[in-house]
Amino acid sequence: MALTKIDWTEAALDALARDGLKAIAVEPLARVLGTTKGSFYWHFTDRAALIAATLERWEQRATSEMIDRIQAITGPRERLTELATSAYAGAARGNAYAAMLAAASDPLVRAALDRVTRTQLAFLRELYTDLGVPPDQAHRYAQLAFALYLGIGDLRLADPDNTPAGPELDAYLRLAVNAILPPDHARAAGPPQADIP
Repeated sequence: MALTKIDWTEAALDALARDGLKAIAVEPLARVLGTTKGSFYWHFTDRAALIAATLERWEQRATSEMIDRIQAITGPRERLTELATSAYAGAARGNAYAAMLAAASDPLVRAALDRVTRTQLAFLRELYTDLGVPPDQAHRYAQLAFALYLGIGDLRLADPDNTPAGPELDAYLRLAVNAILPPDHARAAGPPQADIP
């Protein structure tokens, strides 16, 4: 079966999340995909084109696709809980956002990172407002929730030997989610769902 441009960008996104921007390289990705470099050049002119397409795919997954998935959930508390649980689980396991932060000196990465961050923070503010939190407090809660997300990712990098897993990860995620819920809404969060980037 012929590989598509999406196959290449998804493989590149996985490699980036695992090993950083340097991992977006044609030959290693061709090996992972079980193909030749010729397949790559059918879809992309060079590595820079693959990086640009990978950043575009990440931005789509981290903004519009994530927002659509969360908005489909009934109930403002349930939406915020699902977003936080899946985001924090992704940060604890390693995700593309941490890799983007590490590569933020690259102008293309920086631009995508800025757009994704602004969109995600605005969506968090909206979720808090939907819970009845006044706008000024919703802004602060959104910043706190996002800061915890960044901190979980940084802690995983700083102390990889103590990254929680299994039941310990579930308890860790429940505690993290409860920490960012307004007092009237805080109670034990459910089990983690699918990761988001």
